[in-house]
Amino acid sequence: MATTAPRTPVTTENGTTGKEEAEKRAETGSIRPRSVRVVLLALMIAMLLAMLDNMIIGTAMPTIVGELGGLEHLSWVVTAYTLATAASTPIWGKLGDMYGRKGVFLGSIVLFLIGSALSGMAQDMGQLIGFRAVQGLGAGGLMVGVMAIIGDLIPPRDRGKYQGMMAGVMALAMIGGPLVGGTITDHWGWRWSFYINLPLGAVALAMVTTVLHLPKRQRTAGTRIDFLGAALLTLGITAIVLVTTWGGTEYAWGSATIVGLAAGGVLALVAFLFVETRASDPIVPLHIFRSRNFTLMSVIGFLVGFVMFGAVLFLPLFQQSVQGASATNSGLLLLPMLLSMMVVSMISGRITTNSGKYKIFPIVGSALMVAGLFLLAQMDTGTSRLTSGLYMALLGAGMGFLMQITMLVAQNSVEMKDMGVASSSTTLFRTLGSSFGVAVMGALFNHRVQDEMAARGGGGATAHSAQLDAASLAKLPDALREAYQHAVAAGTHSAFLVGSAVAVLGFVLAFLVKEEPLRGTGPAGPTE
Repeated sequence: MATTAPRTPVTTENGTTGKEEAEKRAETGSIRPRSVRVVLLALMIAMLLAMLDNMIIGTAMPTIVGELGGLEHLSWVVTAYTLATAASTPIWGKLGDMYGRKGVFLGSIVLFLIGSALSGMAQDMGQLIGFRAVQGLGAGGLMVGVMAIIGDLIPPRDRGKYQGMMAGVMALAMIGGPLVGGTITDHWGWRWSFYINLPLGAVALAMVTTVLHLPKRQRTAGTRIDFLGAALLTLGITAIVLVTTWGGTEYAWGSATIVGLAAGGVLALVAFLFVETRASDPIVPLHIFRSRNFTLMSVIGFLVGFVMFGAVLFLPLFQQSVQGASATNSGLLLLPMLLSMMVVSMISGRITTNSGKYKIFPIVGSALMVAGLFLLAQMDTGTSRLTSGLYMALLGAGMGFLMQITMLVAQNSVEMKDMGVASSSTTLFRTLGSSFGVAVMGALFNHRVQDEMAARGGGGATAHSAQLDAASLAKLPDALREAYQHAVAAGTHSAFLVGSAVAVLGFVLAFLVKEEPLRGTGPAGPTE
């Protein structure tokens, strides 16, 4: 067993060493060493609930429409959930800071489970959409609660070694979601795609209730919830998500609906900033953005969300349409990227814990992300699955360096009293980045596919150009199938080329990150 020299204790902003701070936390009940792993398991289950849901529901959609009807409202089943999650995220974070993390987190789990149960009992599409919104409200609190509680339990210096667990949950959701959703729908019916959340959520509730012990937060006299700020922020986020969801699909980008939503969203956010500068207890304290590192991590998190969810959307599409892979195994097609992301996240986390250094990781991660996206943009109809898998692994490595380090540095850049809003703000930026990424890359992809199909004489297939899987392609005439495959390759090229350009901005910003000491210290002495 190898040994390392004891590390020099890290001095915190309060003038104490990391060891002293950890001992103080233990005395107040925020750290119970024997139960931390059990709590982390419960948090991972809760995180899995929030991330797995949309992945499972996607495969059940055709069956749901067949039973409930309402095909014209199908997109709202996903949009309602996404909107509610994004809009509620900052509010959950602030409530946790004000009233205590544990109670608010348990409330979000209960709300998510109520939404799940009601969604499973829906009798028509309107009910399902409404219940999905309830579910999304709870999901917003799940993600923020997990990140903020981990921020309370584990000092940033030690948090790196748990990065792999969070990356693993994400990989499990993306790979297993479609497979689990298909299996449940085929054997138990689509309603169990929602009911499956109930036993998992019950386990998480029981574990968090009995094992998690956090210090009670004393609410300052005279403070109250910033309802006006919350309402304006909700309106702004809702408008932005609708613009990115509807633009180029439900409505043309230049339509009155999209332009009106964009203008309304901007006005709401400007008004929100104005209100927050005058609120006694703002829903998002703007002073946290005075920290250069926090602001940089928020922007880099936005860019990671932009790239990652664009890749998750277009990589399976390329491999199904161009390389002839089965849609059933679409989650497995992302395995090189997700495994690479998980392994690199674990390694970088361990290095951060042992050294306390982290600046190099955003730089290296952004560089690998740029390289991976640029290589993916070069794929064509002759690219093998092995080659595309290697490119995907490179992109995954880049995201592995960035996914958790952005949250870690952001939380390290604020005071403990602002841990909730810091976690929710960083999560919100990543969520908005994913919305913009899917919208921008999707618009470029569809436009390029339509142009290529028209140029190759296959314009008749453009109406559903992004929905042809391998089985559907096999039914097309040879000439039309070849034209479509070239068009998808061209569309993928445009989407990933833009993604690589966006990632360049992240690479530049990474150099501006300031290497500040991480609060707390990891265990000195022997290591495995």
